[in-house]
Amino acid sequence: MTASLTVRTESPSPARTESPSPTPTRVGNATPAPSWLGTRALPVGPQGYAAAQPTPPELRNRSIITVDELPPPADGRFHATVQAVPAGVLARSSWTKKCPIAAADLRYLTVSFRGFDGRAHTGELLANARAADDLVTVFKRLFAADFPIERMRISGAAELNAPSTGDANTTEVFACRPVRGHKGWSQHAYGLAVDLNPFQNPYHKGKVVLPELATAYLDRAETRPGMAQPREEAVQAFAAIGWKWGGDYRSLKDYMHFSATGG
Repeated sequence: MTASLTVRTESPSPARTESPSPTPTRVGNATPAPSWLGTRALPVGPQGYAAAQPTPPELRNRSIITVDELPPPADGRFHATVQAVPAGVLARSSWTKKCPIAAADLRYLTVSFRGFDGRAHTGELLANARAADDLVTVFKRLFAADFPIERMRISGAAELNAPSTGDANTTEVFACRPVRGHKGWSQHAYGLAVDLNPFQNPYHKGKVVLPELATAYLDRAETRPGMAQPREEAVQAFAAIGWKWGGDYRSLKDYMHFSATGG
């Protein structure tokens, strides 16, 4: 389904806030992020990547309060917008002219999501124009099901290329990068794949775990909030739009990954 260039929303597209909102001590079962989160770069071994490590106690049942980076929906309900990518948004993304998709074929989405704190928040995504409307449908369904998402924002090139801290947990679509361990473009580079709660849903192949500190979430028998599981809401929501799940791969497991092509 091809998305319209016009904004579809009950209210104007929210402007990006200048500073995050203050974080309370506890909201429901969610607590603030540890002070060290995202600050401790992992050493890269001789094989060229950081080794998997035991999950720190604070993250074994990860439930972190979302810090608002966009104004949350005032009425606490689901809202979405789809529009051509504003120049400022494109500039802070990982898109360049070398990417395999033209900027004109991308759309800027804002969608409401439910945090681990139970509150409604506003996230942003860059996605292929062909997938924009379907992705709104998916995230509306996840919101209605109270499926928790910690963070949803667009990453820039500097973030994608920064040393890994092994604890990232950003839900996003577009990332102009190759397939892990290969030279060909990832489906993320076409805006046709979603990584959902990467920490709760890590990538695993042999000794490689990404994020590297998410090893506690390799045990899929212990279902915890934010995990994508067979026959449960996240997997079903993406299956309903015809997208495949990396948790079904045989040679590896990419529990965070959903894509239009299955790649």
